[in-house]
Amino acid sequence: MSGHSKWSTIKRKKGATDAKRGQLFTKLGREIVLAAREGGDPTVNFKLRLAIDKAKAANMPKDNIERAIRRGTGAEKGAELEEVRYEGYGPHGVALLVHVLTDNRNRAVSNVRRAFNRYGGSLGESGCVAWLFESKGYITISPDDSDPDELALIAIDAGADDVTVGSDLVEVFTLATDFQKVKESLENNGIALNSAEISMLPRSLAELGEKETIKAMILIDALEELDDVQQVSSNLNITDEMMAKYELVS
Repeated sequence: MSGHSKWSTIKRKKGATDAKRGQLFTKLGREIVLAAREGGDPTVNFKLRLAIDKAKAANMPKDNIERAIRRGTGAEKGAELEEVRYEGYGPHGVALLVHVLTDNRNRAVSNVRRAFNRYGGSLGESGCVAWLFESKGYITISPDDSDPDELALIAIDAGADDVTVGSDLVEVFTLATDFQKVKESLENNGIALNSAEISMLPRSLAELGEKETIKAMILIDALEELDDVQQVSSNLNITDEMMAKYELVS
């Protein structure tokens, strides 16, 4: 169950320019605002705790995090955010879920539709591809000097549903209900996590040829670059080799 989730993780690690970092902080801040609507105490609000952990992992300044919490709880004024999910197809039938947090729904859908149309996809009706995905916990670990197989065994013992081991990344998948337990167990074992989130992951992967895969990746990339888009889920299988080739042409 690898593919696009891994690609997004690699992209986040490499997106270190000021512009990329600023856009990432904006998106993380919106996620905190949304989560904080359910309460501003991260010790009892799991969604908020997870959003804060993601922000800290990205080195988001403490002031930004606290300001986002205040906006979410209503203690500080800010733009009213709306959560929307769009569904559609990329080139060659790749299924796409686009998770949006926006203060302007008309702008968001216009930009999403434009990206689909420009890069060979089509925006679909609600429910057209959602059935291909399921909510799962997704954790990534950089092995560094550790044995990747040993990390995988620790994750399995912690209750992971599945683990994929690569040379530069260990991907841990959990049931949504087991996510926090597995995350805390890994952290208690002194393992540094690259990322930890609840994501919509594909039940199965679409296998395409090189040219077709790169064409679909261009659309996914364009969608992820939109300011209102928080996350794009796809069922496209993106291998390490394909990622390296895409970097050469993008």
